[in-house]
Amino acid sequence: MIHRALLGSIERFMGCLIEHYKGAFPLWLAPTQVRILSITDRVQDFGHTIFTTCKKMGIRIEEDFRNEKLGLKIREARLGKIPYCIIIGDNEITSETLSVRDRSGNEERGVQLETFLKKIRKEIEEKNNKQ
Repeated sequence: MIHRALLGSIERFMGCLIEHYKGAFPLWLAPTQVRILSITDRVQDFGHTIFTTCKKMGIRIEEDFRNEKLGLKIREARLGKIPYCIIIGDNEITSETLSVRDRSGNEERGVQLETFLKKIRKEIEEKNNKQ
């Protein structure tokens, strides 16, 4: 018997991946790889610059410039299992650096955008399965 259930096979495979990773996909597989979180409305221009730079590099990125508390935005990103969050505020604008928070809660401050981009491009290219 020949069975051609192409879509059923893909759905089962995706179900296995979701179950295996518990929804917390590695960076190379995550639908959204990075989310930009703003502290104030004044940082939106800087955030858009980061967004367009990352988009040009092929990174799947989202912006969250809502007028909400930062804690809520971080919590939503953790529940959404976003691998990296870039947090920008007034300090980041003056120093032209980023505060980067990973899914596990580790935070790095004073990261240059180029350094961050090199790091995640390397992680994507190596297909590192770190969750």
